[in-house]
Amino acid sequence: MEAPPDNDVLWARSLHYRHPDGSPGLAGVSLAVREGEILAVTGARGSGKSTLLSCLAGLLPAGGGEVWFNSVPVHTLGPMARERLRRDRFGWIGPAPVLIPELNAWENTALPLMLRGTGRRRAKVAAQEWLVRLDVGDKARCRPHQLQQAERQRVAIARALATAPTVLFADEPTAPLHRADGIHVLRTLTTAARSHGITVVLATTDPDTGALADRTVSLLDGRRVQTLYLPETSQTEGRAACSLSV
Repeated sequence: MEAPPDNDVLWARSLHYRHPDGSPGLAGVSLAVREGEILAVTGARGSGKSTLLSCLAGLLPAGGGEVWFNSVPVHTLGPMARERLRRDRFGWIGPAPVLIPELNAWENTALPLMLRGTGRRRAKVAAQEWLVRLDVGDKARCRPHQLQQAERQRVAIARALATAPTVLFADEPTAPLHRADGIHVLRTLTTAARSHGITVVLATTDPDTGALADRTVSLLDGRRVQTLYLPETSQTEGRAACSLSV
């Protein structure tokens, strides 16, 4: 096995994955993510973005290929080791907020910190700071059923950021939000990530979201592609685009 370069916090080579129904999810995807980089993974729905993030984060074991986090070969780890890695080093934001209904907003936000061994008082302070930054500080004592969907998603984002993860995986994190609200939240997320040195891998179908990243890779049918724009000719109007596998 070839370890990744020192400046790549995440490194994947020739990832393959098939869904339980037998349909292909990834077909030989390779990529590298540098430390502190915000990388956007773009593509239409069904292109493999969520599957790629799940394999990189150790949520799904790839059917073939390698995934490295720093010097750790994630693809060789067992379920418990992957779970510890996700708990201690990774953060995850999904397209829909998953909160514990019996806990209020600050308790949901603080829970990962306390699972890492942080004291309750210190975890509460950190949780409340992030809730304020995401404009839901006044909802700290509300339980999930008392919050609107967009507010619940903000709590989920605060929870992911409160632990200061080494790598934050964000799978369509603004899906439940209105467009203007989503842009504001994304700017908060990317600014916080840069100020804290957090590496972000962000899956999105929105080109404006991708524009906030340092770099973009595109997927089509489980493969990385490169979009090339052809110059205008007398037979065409505008610019035609084609996607090539890379």
